[in-house]
Amino acid sequence: MNEPSTVARLTREITADVKPAALEDFYQDLHRHPELAFQEHRTAAKLASRLRTAGYAVAEGVGGTGVVGVLAHGDGPTVWLRGDMDALPVQEATGLEYASTVEGVMHACGHDMHVTWLAGAADALASARGTWSGTLVVVGQPAEESGGGAAAMVADGLHTRFPRPDVLLGQHVAPGPAGFYPHTPGLTMSASDDIDVVVHGVGGHGSRPESTTDPVVTAAYIVTRLQTVVSREVAAAHSVVLTVGQIHAGTKHNIIPAEARLSLNLRTQDPHVRDRVLRAVRRIVTGECRTAGCPAPPEVTVRSGYPNTVNDAVLDGEIADVHRELFGTATVFDFGPAMGSEDFSLLAPEGVPYDYWYVTSTPAAVWEAASGADRAEKFGNVPGNHSPVFAPDPAVLVPGVRTLVSAALSRLA
Repeated sequence: MNEPSTVARLTREITADVKPAALEDFYQDLHRHPELAFQEHRTAAKLASRLRTAGYAVAEGVGGTGVVGVLAHGDGPTVWLRGDMDALPVQEATGLEYASTVEGVMHACGHDMHVTWLAGAADALASARGTWSGTLVVVGQPAEESGGGAAAMVADGLHTRFPRPDVLLGQHVAPGPAGFYPHTPGLTMSASDDIDVVVHGVGGHGSRPESTTDPVVTAAYIVTRLQTVVSREVAAAHSVVLTVGQIHAGTKHNIIPAEARLSLNLRTQDPHVRDRVLRAVRRIVTGECRTAGCPAPPEVTVRSGYPNTVNDAVLDGEIADVHRELFGTATVFDFGPAMGSEDFSLLAPEGVPYDYWYVTSTPAAVWEAASGADRAEKFGNVPGNHSPVFAPDPAVLVPGVRTLVSAALSRLA
């Protein structure tokens, strides 16, 4: 670990010539052309081209559409920088001049900004390679939103085809007044599980419900009863979110369907609590189906999406110190574990420390206009990730490059 003051000074020097207009052009182009998970062909090509021009050895198609760039410069540690590339199935409503041109698809989580930061940091570090020694690996990851991108890259040899990291580093754009860099040592994001439920009934005519077993009514009871799991079966000290995201049944007004399907999402921060909630979900679904006299047991399928994200506390503290030196002591704070989830940690081979922090990005005018007496209230009233009006301030493009560059330099000899 280099001293924070040394890293901050070097970061300022090698990013002094970063051109905000060029970064913004690259960012706006990505924003206009969003691509869903495992479809990031154009985005990956643009990142790969930037890396090749900067002198990286580049591999494309890793894990489907992933990009890996390697720049070796003498002896020293190996640092991995990661940015995710996929967009969301959201119809944009920002009204931006550079709004999405793809119907029903938008960079509503800021991954276009992540790719821009990654490309900018890769350029700056390559141009200043005479100031550091070691190996820099830049990872453009597909399909974070669907939960399969990191696993796909690992399955495609990410850990064996490329230099093994000594540290893995990443960051995420977030709501909040632009100019803050939250860091959380230890647990920083929650585990996420998707749960699919199929309720089997007996279909028939809507005029003769007595001849059917209505799965829609049973599904409604399940949805209602599930609301008691967190409030009545989990201790108040634990953070848990259980959401019913989808319910599908039927094809016509006067037809009682033969089945109903529910899609649930579970967020937990403790594996024991996770197991307890999953048992409760199975118990409630099974019990309601038995009570309704369903002709067959329900199907409950759990698909694990993301593990907990647990920052290495020492690494996080060291990088947080560098960011304080760069941007000011008050700009770095710990807002505790979030209920959001990520597959970032899967990119780290076993035993390799990683750190993941945030860059707040709400434009000043939007923040000031938000209702609320204090920061916490305002935070709940500005557009957040996955909103159709989420629009990060381009003013954070250069600072986001500097956070990545300084984090990498904290380890490169």
